[in-house]
Amino acid sequence: MTAPVFVVEDLASGTSGPYVLDGPEGRHAVSVKRLQPGEAVVLTDGAGRWATGEVTGTEGKDRLLVRLAEVAEEAPGAPRITVVQALPKGDRGELAVETMTEVGVDRIVPWAASRCITQWRGDRGLKALGKWRSTAREAGKQSRRVRFPEVADAATTKEVARLLAGADFAAVLHESGDRPLATADLPPDGEIVLVVGPEGGVSPDELALFADAGALPHRLGRSVLRTSTAGTAAAALLLGRSGRWS
Repeated sequence: MTAPVFVVEDLASGTSGPYVLDGPEGRHAVSVKRLQPGEAVVLTDGAGRWATGEVTGTEGKDRLLVRLAEVAEEAPGAPRITVVQALPKGDRGELAVETMTEVGVDRIVPWAASRCITQWRGDRGLKALGKWRSTAREAGKQSRRVRFPEVADAATTKEVARLLAGADFAAVLHESGDRPLATADLPPDGEIVLVVGPEGGVSPDELALFADAGALPHRLGRSVLRTSTAGTAAAALLLGRSGRWS
């Protein structure tokens, strides 16, 4: 089994003495994971900088002492994959973020589509966005990533259209599409942007606006996936096709 991942604000190798992992991450390592001297860990800032380490001891219930190796940096994946995720009902948003993080999506953009039942407004919206970002962080750790996905601020339809216009490849996952995503021409690098609609579907006006921005409807297969699973399935398909899973 690979070493557990812990998130730190900064990484510095080559210093005298052990690296001290404290705070909530240290408490989890000492009191929950109960790590022992000799066990391996990975420390990361979640933005690509990481280092392996060996546990040398503990102090109290929330301080893990680690002998840290040299710090490395993982380059961003290419092509970069962004999923524009319409706001689902209930906790399906966190489910979508969790599984997209696990497969390797690079950026997630919450989208307030016209047919979304859920709407993020005021403090409720900030709280929901915080949950998405916390989910991405925890899923990044669980899936042993050292570069976590960015969860952007919620976007309007016009903002999504501008994002699509700047992409190297853009597609709307929609049952009306006669273009299979599995055979689409993909760029070797740059940015891929996929749009996942809400439970009520992408409206005709939104489809037209996105088509004008260069994002035409594409289909995954014969079945119609839920909004909370479509982005994960599509991203996995493209990650395999692009060679990022090789």
